[in-house]
Amino acid sequence: QVQLVESGGGLVQPGGSLRLSCAVSGSIFSIYALGWYRQAPGKQRELVAAITNGGNTNYADSVKGRFTISRDNAKNTVYLQMNNLKPEDTAVYYCKLANYWGKGTLVTVSS
Repeated sequence: QVQLVESGGGLVQPGGSLRLSCAVSGSIFSIYALGWYRQAPGKQRELVAAITNGGNTNYADSVKGRFTISRDNAKNTVYLQMNNLKPEDTAVYYCKLANYWGKGTLVTVSS
């Protein structure tokens, strides 16, 4: 059974940084692309960043140059380094692998 567990969220001031982690159990980690999504209150869930099993990445325009996605296949973990955070980055962040979702971690950017 595949499970995804996000961690690393919290409250941070504008301009600050956070690193999110998503630990994946199960044997399919290295096969599939992984994505970080977010959902702000009253808004639809949106793709923030994705990384293929070969390491190719893509980002939403709103986070390009500020966020970096990476994966460690040895640790079955995907990361999202978030720098220069803005209040509009406030959301619940989810990771996704194939058809599996984690439960999310809340990021709040506020002074």
